[in-house]
Amino acid sequence: MTPQAITLVELNRRIGRALAVAPGMNNVWITAETSDLHRSGAHCYMELVQKDDAGTTEARCRAVIWGSNYSRIDATFFNATGTHLRSDMKIMVCVSISFHTVFGLSLVISDINPAYTVGDLARRRAEIIARLQAEGVSDLNRNLQWSPTPQHVAIISAAGAAGYGDFVRHLHGNNRHLRFNTTLFEAIMQGEHTSDSVIAALDRIMEHIDNFDCVVVIRGGGAVADLASFDDYDLAFNIAQFPLPVIVGIGHDRDITVLDYVANTRVKTPTAAAEALIKRLGDALDAIVNIGNDIHTGIRETISGARQQLAYYRGLLPALAENVVERNRRAVGTGTAALIAEAARSRIESRRLRLNALGEILDALSPEATLRRGYSITRVDGHAVTDSRTLGPGSILTTFFAEGPAINSEIPR
Repeated sequence: MTPQAITLVELNRRIGRALAVAPGMNNVWITAETSDLHRSGAHCYMELVQKDDAGTTEARCRAVIWGSNYSRIDATFFNATGTHLRSDMKIMVCVSISFHTVFGLSLVISDINPAYTVGDLARRRAEIIARLQAEGVSDLNRNLQWSPTPQHVAIISAAGAAGYGDFVRHLHGNNRHLRFNTTLFEAIMQGEHTSDSVIAALDRIMEHIDNFDCVVVIRGGGAVADLASFDDYDLAFNIAQFPLPVIVGIGHDRDITVLDYVANTRVKTPTAAAEALIKRLGDALDAIVNIGNDIHTGIRETISGARQQLAYYRGLLPALAENVVERNRRAVGTGTAALIAEAARSRIESRRLRLNALGEILDALSPEATLRRGYSITRVDGHAVTDSRTLGPGSILTTFFAEGPAINSEIPR
């Protein structure tokens, strides 16, 4: 017996009718992550996926927002988050099952809860901050000491960004005419490659670390979801451990990212980042000026005091001189003559004693003293004989003694 069969189209129709009337298949709120989102005409197509903690896809289904609902849903989402729907976003949507005989199963989105997306961003940010705190790195950059004169600035930004232009104009055009040296390290500041691009810029700065005093990461304000790229663990970890103070100027007042919690300084806008640097350098200049003023005041007071003291002594010196002269005059009148006479006598006696001593020395060294000690002196032709080899035959020798007459003798020929 041949089994009775139906066509695939009929089976798919039965599946579609069954799903249409099955309980819990229409107007169901689900959470998922968007993927491959694109628009075609007035309609918006995407895939909804669910991943586990390891990032492995556990479920996947096609989804569509028909043009009749897309404008309303996208506007609602934009008003709450500041961005339009795009890929790689976690969303909460109201869906109904649709089964097409050709295209198969898909989900038709009829509404969206934007608060879920905003909350997911906040949750992920809180998890990253808690992890950085647990690893002990969240406060490292915030506790770095600044250079006293931060003039050499490394900038991470998109080259043509309005925020970068605002920063440079405000910094170099400051009304105090303070001079800064800035170098741009270009990076992607929006989208899925933001984190890797900024980290690469930090690595390039690290190669020239001695040339800079600080790093400024700037981007103009944007949608909350657009700024989600900065809520990244790897990027926050790199900035937290960077050896130079980092200023983060991303977004506007309402925009907060993980980088704001780990950077040394968080400001509202790129212009505010420039103003922070101007203030730091201006404060350093003011401190130097104050020191100079203190030195000038001290020198001026010292000179003034010295002039007063000089004037005092100038008036006092004539009186002092007159007192000295008068005192010496009285001394001369009363005891000076006696002192002069006594000094003269002492001087004469000292010279007499010295002359006597010299006379005794001369007497001890005289020829007469030598003769008295038992010696004799022999002379030839009036000259004392000290070497017998100088004598010749016929020489007449005259010998002198301490007592008695001299004796003459001749050397035989």
